Amino acid sequence: LDLPIRPNYWDFQLKTTHQLSPKTTLTFIGIGAIDEFSFAVPKESTPDKEYAIRSNPIINQWNYTGGAALRHNIRGGYWNLALSRNHLNNALDQFEDADFGNEARRTLRFRSDEIENKLRFDVNIIRNGWKVSYGVMSQVVESRNNLFRRVRQEFRDAQGNIVQPALSIRYNSDLNFLRYGAFAQVSRTFGRFSISTGLRTDGNTFTNDGHNLLSRLSPRVALSYALTPQVNLNASVGNYYKIPIYTVLSFRDDRGELVNKDNKYIRSTHYVAGVEYLPKDDLRFTVEGFYKDYGNYPVSLRDGISLANQGGEFGVIGNERTRSTGDGRAYGFEFFVQQKFNSKIFAVLSYTYVRSEFSGANNILIPSAWDSRHLISGLLGRKFKRGWEIGLKYRFAGGNPYTPFDMVESQRNFLTTGAGVLDFARLNTLRLQNFNQFDFRIDKKINFNIHNHHNFGLLLLNRILCIHRHFFLLLNHIL
Repeated sequence: LDLPIRPNYWDFQLKTTHQLSPKTTLTFIGIGAIDEFSFAVPKESTPDKEYAIRSNPIINQWNYTGGAALRHNIRGGYWNLALSRNHLNNALDQFEDADFGNEARRTLRFRSDEIENKLRFDVNIIRNGWKVSYGVMSQVVESRNNLFRRVRQEFRDAQGNIVQPALSIRYNSDLNFLRYGAFAQVSRTFGRFSISTGLRTDGNTFTNDGHNLLSRLSPRVALSYALTPQVNLNASVGNYYKIPIYTVLSFRDDRGELVNKDNKYIRSTHYVAGVEYLPKDDLRFTVEGFYKDYGNYPVSLRDGISLANQGGEFGVIGNERTRSTGDGRAYGFEFFVQQKFNSKIFAVLSYTYVRSEFSGANNILIPSAWDSRHLISGLLGRKFKRGWEIGLKYRFAGGNPYTPFDMVESQRNFLTTGAGVLDFARLNTLRLQNFNQFDFRIDKKINFNIHNHHNFGLLLLNRILCIHRHFFLLLNHIL
């Protein structure tokens, strides 16, 4: 494709289960990933390719999550004890004029580690028709961030006077604290009517109000009514709290002080209502409307911009002084149809209309960086004989809002930063073009029955040749 950005991805997963006794099971799950972004000079240079090379950092990431869960059956239910660890390592490097490796021209060096060691215990039982679940969790958090970023270079006028002083950001911050929480949920069905209600709270040892569990009580309730054997009415409402991202919490000012300890948990209140239609056991239609109200969202003190409006470009978001003064909302509806797998075909189709708006220091709601408006997703699969299967997938997304560049400031700083300077006076006033993607895949499943491992290589080669022949037969049949 002659693209300047060359991504490489590796993914790993494993799972093992051991039955310790008739009532006790031990399960271990692990997943991991390595992501590397590098750059290469394209055969044909264009302005957009040159900008991609200059504006994006070299990215090297790896992460994993691993854990063990012990499940023990008790009378009327079971308890579950889980211990896990997840680790994200992130490295970003950028150089002036894409002069990679020249330390004298470095504009960005970011190294971060986010580590969580988690312990969770929950009990799930059924008593007199009531399903009861309750538990506690705790996690030890470690966050390390080391950042150097040259924001802009010095700019002088024709007389040699400094019009714009040089600006660089440096900080090195290590953070360790404890997070904890508790939850309970009960549910029951009364004929056609079902109800599920729960309560949760979370705390931590870092933020100023971290131990005030009452301020983060988050009740939620879900109701369902079977209007007919094929039609269900569903509704739910609930409060949810989320701690700010660790990049925000670990930020230090020029004096080395952790200045974002006064940030609050981000609050979101969800309202959902819809109808579900099941004409057959393997066919389902749903229509749902939703409204989400956000509060305590982090807002940049430097720019007065909500972090929700800063987009999803490759870089570091949140390494600055913020205040929990932002509000937001997201609302819309979704139509969903699912054809579960029968003897040959499975299909899923969904359409979502969504509006997403957040406010900054001026308290004015504007479209967020995720305000796509229209989302369509479709999946169609068909199975054939001898283990062959084809799949089709289509995605559509309306153009996301974006902020235009301040051309004067961009021209001053382009060589240093490799990117344009956004004009926040026109925040998210323009939109990208609509996005379309179509994927096609062919799968072949093979079952091996190996009695003599010495012949395994010949058997595998024979199966590969058979797959090669059947692939073209299938392709000819489709065409």
